[in-house]
Amino acid sequence: MSPHIRPAQVADHAAITRIIVPTIRAGETYALDRDLSQAGALAYWTGPDRETFVAEDEGMVLGTYYLRANQAGGGAHVANCGFMTGEAALGRGVARAMCAHALDRARARGFAAMQFNFVVSTNVRAVRLWKSFGFDVVGRLPGAFRHPELGAVDALVMFRTL
Repeated sequence: MSPHIRPAQVADHAAITRIIVPTIRAGETYALDRDLSQAGALAYWTGPDRETFVAEDEGMVLGTYYLRANQAGGGAHVANCGFMTGEAALGRGVARAMCAHALDRARARGFAAMQFNFVVSTNVRAVRLWKSFGFDVVGRLPGAFRHPELGAVDALVMFRTL
């Protein structure tokens, strides 16, 4: 399966919310307040400082990602992304397709590198995927994430040039 990836539209907001809110509520992969309101979650994901995309197949939104500058000023040449897929899309290559799209889009926007600031070490699927795209673990933050079931686990900083 190769999903179609396109810029998100206002009409996609309900579908995006159905993907991101359960992930945020689970509290296992993002350092966001688990009680963040649906409106707050959507505002975070589609904020004015980022481009938001959706991955769809046959009109169904299966995943979403955003692309933004990792930092302002002297760090604005490094991209940052966040990725989430719906439960029905797990294991179907949606995250892989979105990552490939994000790398291409970042290059097209003139970014020189991409950095993931806080990859929860127990998110094994994500770590494996990012490594398969050439990201290196350039930092480990011991016990920086409070996993709801596992307690304090490490967070990773992952980086690659474009």
